Amino acid sequence: MQGQGERKKDPRHVPTREEIRHAVDRTVPDIIAPGLDVLFCGINPGLYSAAIGCHFGHPGNRFWKALWQSGFTDRRLSPYEQEELLAFGCGVTNLVTRATARAAELSADELRAGRAALERKIRKLRPKSVAVLGIGAYRTGFSQAKASVGPQSAKLAGASLWVLPNPSGLNGAYPLPILVPLFRNLFEAVHRVPSEAWPACKHP
Repeated sequence: MQGQGERKKDPRHVPTREEIRHAVDRTVPDIIAPGLDVLFCGINPGLYSAAIGCHFGHPGNRFWKALWQSGFTDRRLSPYEQEELLAFGCGVTNLVTRATARAAELSADELRAGRAALERKIRKLRPKSVAVLGIGAYRTGFSQAKASVGPQSAKLAGASLWVLPNPSGLNGAYPLPILVPLFRNLFEAVHRVPSEAWPACKHP
């Protein structure tokens, strides 16, 4: 098992099935810095992401497309360019650090512990906003069974709190045409576009 801080492989490298299989429980280092506009918080790394050492690394994941098409970045970044997110005022972390094949493999206790760890990071780094990417994980980890996608009424350690859908390609309920407007709502809120210009686009 390899842990936090493992060097990512060459961008031209495509992990083998064996490498992906052996990525269970590995971690992917946070992309964080003080004072970010948005700290995106995934549920946990998938095996493909852990195998290459990059967040949202699977080719079918829609995170990087959604960031670009909603305005957070000026082009579609590759997972291997994840450090460039900081220049756009964004960062990435996870509720649970260990990699699994599916988020459903995580326990409720792990998600609740992840919520506490996330709050500690926020208190230290003071991002303006935090976006948890996964409504089911948010409901469990934050004990908010009736929460819906979009801005939340409560803040988290002083940061505005949003919930956005899990951008995994396995999440068929939120294809890119639905995902992008939800990310765009957050972008416009962070950049102080008047609220009437970005009506909430909520989904259950």
